[in-house]
Amino acid sequence: MTYTGDVQVGGPADVRELPALTICKLAVGPYDNNAYLLRSTETGEGLLIDAAADSDRLLALIADKPVGAIVTTHQHGDHWQALEQVAKVTGAQVVAHPLDAPALPLPADRTVEHGDTIEFGGITLEVIHLRGHTPGSIALLYDGGKAGHHLFTGDSLFPGGVGNTWKDPERFAQLYNDVVERVFNRLPDETWVYPGHGKDTTLGVERPSLPDWKARGW
Repeated sequence: MTYTGDVQVGGPADVRELPALTICKLAVGPYDNNAYLLRSTETGEGLLIDAAADSDRLLALIADKPVGAIVTTHQHGDHWQALEQVAKVTGAQVVAHPLDAPALPLPADRTVEHGDTIEFGGITLEVIHLRGHTPGSIALLYDGGKAGHHLFTGDSLFPGGVGNTWKDPERFAQLYNDVVERVFNRLPDETWVYPGHGKDTTLGVERPSLPDWKARGW
């Protein structure tokens, strides 16, 4: 596998080819956001996770191929600066959790809850609600069978810890518990984690640090 997940703003996308799914990771904007373009190998239909910034670069990545949905992982503005323009050009459905959807620059065409699925081109993504970074933060899980589990976590899980909860002990406890119960307790170590900023990781790399995260409170 040549995919590393190491991308830089202004640099090329990193592309991962799975048997049924192609994942393109692109770094965009002043906050070094990651945008992920997923495309079905079978049908060519695409889905974009976080139209964060740089609409021109995202549209160039999409090219003239179909994108049926744009999923916004949470309400923070650095994750949707390009949403309006990309949705307008592509005609894609805007998808978000109902608790965060009102903060988006345009109405959501579909809202999704914990356990819902999003389907495109024969691909199924499971919605995992991870409360704490924002009320409606979600992760998206692709179970590729022999190709492994692939988890797009927004700003709820990074290499080295959970997302920012601004030193609020209740919010941290909620996010930590959701990440442990809904992610680490049910998914294998080989699960690949694609975060909203920075480098990728796996659950196996992060799992030994869970007690340290809990003890430090961030």
